[in-house]
Amino acid sequence: MIHIGLYYDVKPGKESEFEKIFHSVTSQLGGEDGFVSGILYRRVDEPNSYMILSEWKSLEHFKRFVTSRPFKEVTNNNRSILMREPYNKVFNTQ
Repeated sequence: MIHIGLYYDVKPGKESEFEKIFHSVTSQLGGEDGFVSGILYRRVDEPNSYMILSEWKSLEHFKRFVTSRPFKEVTNNNRSILMREPYNKVFNTQ
Protein backbone atom coordinates (compact mmCIF):
# COMPACT_ATOMS: atom_id res chain seq x y z
CA MET A 1 0.00 0.00 0.00
CA ILE A 2 1.00 3.58 -0.58
CA HIS A 3 -0.31 6.84 0.86
CA ILE A 4 -0.32 10.03 -1.21
CA GLY A 5 -1.06 13.53 0.08
CA LEU A 6 -2.56 15.80 -2.56
CA TYR A 7 -2.40 19.47 -1.56
CA TYR A 8 -4.79 22.15 -2.81
CA ASP A 9 -5.15 25.86 -2.03
CA VAL A 10 -8.64 26.98 -3.00
CA LYS A 11 -9.72 30.55 -3.75
CA PRO A 12 -11.71 32.09 -0.87
CA GLY A 13 -15.41 31.41 -1.31
CA LYS A 14 -14.80 28.29 -3.44
CA GLU A 15 -14.34 25.84 -0.55
CA SER A 16 -17.84 24.37 -0.85
CA GLU A 17 -17.39 23.81 -4.58
CA PHE A 18 -14.03 22.09 -4.00
CA GLU A 19 -15.54 19.80 -1.36
CA LYS A 20 -18.38 18.80 -3.72
CA ILE A 21 -15.83 17.98 -6.43
CA PHE A 22 -13.85 15.87 -3.94
CA HIS A 23 -16.96 13.85 -3.00
CA SER A 24 -17.90 13.37 -6.64
CA VAL A 25 -14.42 12.18 -7.62
CA THR A 26 -14.01 9.80 -4.67
CA SER A 27 -17.41 8.24 -5.31
CA GLN A 28 -16.31 7.56 -8.90
CA LEU A 29 -12.97 6.17 -7.73
CA GLY A 30 -14.70 3.29 -5.96
CA GLY A 31 -14.35 1.29 -9.15
CA GLU A 32 -10.86 2.50 -9.99
CA ASP A 33 -8.30 -0.29 -10.05
CA GLY A 34 -5.90 0.12 -7.15
CA PHE A 35 -7.77 2.85 -5.25
CA VAL A 36 -8.37 2.02 -1.59
CA SER A 37 -9.60 5.23 0.06
CA GLY A 38 -9.51 9.01 0.13
CA ILE A 39 -10.02 11.38 3.05
CA LEU A 40 -10.30 15.16 2.78
CA TYR A 41 -8.57 17.27 5.44
CA ARG A 42 -8.95 21.03 5.85
CA ARG A 43 -6.44 23.23 7.69
CA VAL A 44 -7.77 24.99 10.77
CA ASP A 45 -5.36 27.92 10.48
CA GLU A 46 -5.82 28.27 6.68
CA PRO A 47 -9.40 27.15 5.88
CA ASN A 48 -8.93 27.38 2.12
CA SER A 49 -6.02 24.93 2.27
CA TYR A 50 -6.77 21.20 1.87
CA MET A 51 -5.03 17.86 1.74
CA ILE A 52 -6.51 14.71 0.32
CA LEU A 53 -4.92 11.65 1.88
CA SER A 54 -5.36 8.85 -0.61
CA GLU A 55 -4.43 5.21 -0.25
CA TRP A 56 -3.52 3.10 -3.27
CA LYS A 57 -2.45 -0.51 -3.72
CA SER A 58 0.77 0.69 -5.38
CA LEU A 59 2.54 3.76 -6.73
CA GLU A 60 1.93 2.43 -10.23
CA HIS A 61 -1.85 2.47 -9.65
CA PHE A 62 -1.67 6.08 -8.48
CA LYS A 63 0.50 7.13 -11.44
CA ARG A 64 -1.95 5.52 -13.86
CA PHE A 65 -4.78 7.46 -12.25
CA VAL A 66 -3.08 10.89 -12.37
CA THR A 67 -2.19 10.38 -16.03
CA SER A 68 -5.71 9.24 -16.93
CA ARG A 69 -8.13 11.29 -18.99
CA PRO A 70 -10.79 11.56 -16.21
CA PHE A 71 -8.24 12.96 -13.73
CA LYS A 72 -6.90 15.46 -16.28
CA GLU A 73 -10.44 16.57 -17.17
CA VAL A 74 -11.42 17.17 -13.52
CA THR A 75 -8.16 19.01 -12.87
CA ASN A 76 -8.36 21.17 -16.00
CA ASN A 77 -12.09 21.93 -15.66
CA ASN A 78 -11.73 23.09 -12.06
CA ARG A 79 -8.38 24.85 -12.14
CA SER A 80 -10.15 28.24 -11.90
CA ILE A 81 -11.11 27.61 -8.25
CA LEU A 82 -7.48 27.02 -7.21
CA MET A 83 -5.08 29.68 -5.98
CA ARG A 84 -2.00 27.84 -7.24
CA GLU A 85 -0.90 24.61 -8.85
CA PRO A 86 -1.66 21.59 -6.63
CA TYR A 87 1.11 19.18 -5.67
CA ASN A 88 1.40 15.76 -4.07
CA LYS A 89 3.70 13.90 -1.72
CA VAL A 90 4.28 10.18 -1.21
CA PHE A 91 4.16 9.35 2.51
CA ASN A 92 4.98 5.69 2.70
CA THR A 93 4.93 2.34 0.96
CA GLN A 94 4.48 -1.11 2.38
